[in-house]
Amino acid sequence: MPVMTDPLDLLSVAALLTEEERDIQRTVRDFLDDRARPHVAGWFDAGTFPRELVPELGKLGLLGMHLDGYGCAGTTAVSYGLACLELEAVDSGLRSFVSVQGSLSMYSIHRWGSEEQKQEWLPRLAAGEAIGCFGLTEPDAGSDPGSMRTRAVRDGGDWVLDGSKMWITNGGLADVATVWARTDEGVRGFLVPRGTPGFTTTDVGHKLSLRASVTSALSLDGVRLPASAMLPGARGLRGPLSCLNEARFGILFGAVGAARDCLATALDYADTRVQFGRPIGAFQLTQKKFADMAVSLNTAALLALHLGRLKDRHELRPEQVSVGKLNNVREAIAIARECRTILGGNGISGEYPPLRHASNLESVRTYEGTDEVHTLVIGETLTGRAAYR
Repeated sequence: MPVMTDPLDLLSVAALLTEEERDIQRTVRDFLDDRARPHVAGWFDAGTFPRELVPELGKLGLLGMHLDGYGCAGTTAVSYGLACLELEAVDSGLRSFVSVQGSLSMYSIHRWGSEEQKQEWLPRLAAGEAIGCFGLTEPDAGSDPGSMRTRAVRDGGDWVLDGSKMWITNGGLADVATVWARTDEGVRGFLVPRGTPGFTTTDVGHKLSLRASVTSALSLDGVRLPASAMLPGARGLRGPLSCLNEARFGILFGAVGAARDCLATALDYADTRVQFGRPIGAFQLTQKKFADMAVSLNTAALLALHLGRLKDRHELRPEQVSVGKLNNVREAIAIARECRTILGGNGISGEYPPLRHASNLESVRTYEGTDEVHTLVIGETLTGRAAYR
């Protein structure tokens, strides 16, 4: 019996997509198969991000692809999700870059910025001519952004920012950072261009996860900005949290991609790896693993697609995004780990992706809301009581 080349075909998930959505997904997959998949293990091993791909991602229309105008493709949410699925099927670092560029940096400007800010930055960010990052998390304020210490104070017609941000994807690459800070009028967002005096970045080294991605600390020491640097539409935590929901949406599709890649790898391996005189895919214990994983994977894919359809109808609620992120990342990690067991000792080799995906997904599980935070978001929805306040 031939091995199923796409584990998602078990429930014919692709049949639920439109022709345009399938075309977009196929285009992204073909591009990545040619330009990224052959090299990603080396990038991960060396701890480098392929910056040379950024203009190509822009040319393909992937950067801010779900936004309208200013050089953005204006696709559906489902199409964006499918692109994230294919990106993370190669590596979470690639999907993280696209998510931060489009759903955090660009979205913050698109949703909350002035027309001048949009005109200045969005076309360049969409084309991959500039890179953006999003500074919210701090060393002492991760899951509780309301406790941030970064502060912006008025000084004449300017703003002066002091503070630090941590675990910032793209930070060391970024030409512009969206930085969130406390002010006397609540939390506000500011666009901080690279090269601004007092603004420095330091890349995080010795990472065991997301190695094919740039993670940085941001330092703001008396950073003086004009009033025009502030995002005029955002006031309070609603601004940054709206951006996080955009990024979480991409994650719940991306996790499906990582899990699919692991399962496809393990299915292929089990068809050719012979022990005790027959392929290991012929043993009952191995088949039980495959059956359980395929059910989890297809359930996660259907959940992602359902939430994507809700988003395209402007009906998606934040707690539903929490359901998708919590479930799909959790299931993807379990699948990656189980697939590693099927590969046996070969599973710890960089030649095979499951353990690399499992390692990356540990970061994905933590950023844009930990399991615990999303659990409490869902719990508050069910009980009407906020347990984290």
